[in-house]
Amino acid sequence: MAYCRRCGAPISDQAMVCPSCGEAQYSVPPVQDNGGIGWSLLGCCIPIVGLVLFLVWKDQKPKTAKAAGIGALVAVGLYAFWYILAIVGGIGLAILS
Repeated sequence: MAYCRRCGAPISDQAMVCPSCGEAQYSVPPVQDNGGIGWSLLGCCIPIVGLVLFLVWKDQKPKTAKAAGIGALVAVGLYAFWYILAIVGGIGLAILS
């Protein structure tokens, strides 16, 4: 059960117009912000997408934006670790030979 925004009369949840006063009832559906692991995986697989989603959603969907941003950060950290490991391994092979 909802109430009219203008006169306060009880109305149906699905009512678009108050039957008592005729005031339009616009209800904005709530934004789903569950911060699912799918967005983290997407951000991890494609870090630039995770960064863009973080920047776009940081105000509207903070949990989902955080998940995408963390996924992107994890991917960048893994890439940096991989490159450092490759450089250290290459230097080590060069010294041994």
